[in-house]
Parts: sequence; structure tokens; C-alpha cells
Amino acid sequence: MGNHQSSDQMKNDLEIMLSKINALEIIAGDEFQKGTVKVLRALVNNQIHSVSEFDHLKKALDLLTLEIFEVKTKVNSL
Repeated sequence: MGNHQSSDQMKNDLEIMLSKINALEIIAGDEFQKGTVKVLRALVNNQIHSVSEFDHLKKALDLLTLEIFEVKTKVNSL
């Protein structure tokens, strides 16, 4: 399995893409190009949101796992 990028690196890459998309909007000549830019911007923004939500889910899972181990330790000590 290959190495995965960290969420910070993925967010940084997506922010760079968003900057490029914003630059494309400036040079968009017709309505089709402008519409394409809007779609691309929405996709990148949603991907940034998904990466952030995944980080929150990972933290919640870590906290839940910690709580499970603490409860298991208390039950075993009885």
C-alpha cells in the first residue's frame, strides 16, 4: 500500500487548486467556462470540507477507543 498524504498536505494541495480555479475564473471567456469554474470550485470546496470532517471523525474515534479501554481496565480490576 502506498503512502498517504497527511490531511494538512491534502488541504494545502486543495487550497492551491482553489487558487488556480480562481485564476481560471478571471480568464474565463464565455458562460460555459464560467460554469465549469463554478462546478470545479464547488467540488474542491466540498473536498476540503470532507477532509476536515474526516479529521473530526478520526479524533472522535480515538476518544471513543480511549474510553473503551478505560472502561475495560476498570471492569477487569473489579
